[in-house]
Amino acid sequence: MPVLSFSQNTLQTQFEHISNDIKGHLGISALLIETGESIQFNGNKKFPMQSVYKFPIAMAMLNQIDAGKFSLEDTIHIDKSQYIPKNGHSPIRDKFPKGADLTIKDIIRYNIEESDGTACDVLLRLLGGTDKAQQHIHEWGVTAIAIATTEMVQVANDTIQYQNWATPEAMNKLLQLFFEGRCLSRNSRELLLQYMSISEPWFDRRIKGLLPPGTKVAHKTGTAGTIDGLTRATNDVGIITLPDGRHLAITVFIADSYDSQKDREMAIARVSRAAFDYWQKTK
Repeated sequence: MPVLSFSQNTLQTQFEHISNDIKGHLGISALLIETGESIQFNGNKKFPMQSVYKFPIAMAMLNQIDAGKFSLEDTIHIDKSQYIPKNGHSPIRDKFPKGADLTIKDIIRYNIEESDGTACDVLLRLLGGTDKAQQHIHEWGVTAIAIATTEMVQVANDTIQYQNWATPEAMNKLLQLFFEGRCLSRNSRELLLQYMSISEPWFDRRIKGLLPPGTKVAHKTGTAGTIDGLTRATNDVGIITLPDGRHLAITVFIADSYDSQKDREMAIARVSRAAFDYWQKTK
């Protein structure tokens, strides 16, 4: 285990304090991309990804587009029988109740910007299923990520989400590979960064919640429903552009929490701000 410096220990201690303040399990990986310096908390433990898994699925799809297997402009028919159930989030289903014909580019946008479960399942089908999607991620050297079930299956049973898991360290490694352009072409990387930089306002209370106004963040959230006071996953992963131009990859997972949504999201915001402040002071 690497020996932490005094300042690193200070950030580690802040992470521990935040963990002590929540009624659930907290996992963190914070990585300065330009130097590789990384600080973790429960970084090697498994956490359910929920909709965060739409990020690696989008990467796998764009990789196949780069390989010439598909085009962004290919039109895909989505039959209404392929829509996820009403208790799952799907703007495509709600906007096109009789079915839809959308380009792959639009489907990727729905998958990331609007976290559309139907869009996610269409991408998985095009990739050849969950095993094939996972295979792409593992071939990039990121093996502590499991893509095992579709949204259709996951929506129907709250406990199935644990089968789609990642460690914070692995997710941050994937964020680093993505940002450094080691898995995707420049155009695909820029497109996905664009989609991850646009999110609904209610998702801005996590990584972005306590950051200075105007800070650039490209991220993907994931959230489970709350049943009998228990929320199995409240997540946010992304890349923060620091004021000096460096880039911070950050993954924050909260599993099995009995806290309110406000408190869970504030915990993520506190983690993000602590990491932001630490690397601002260590130039």
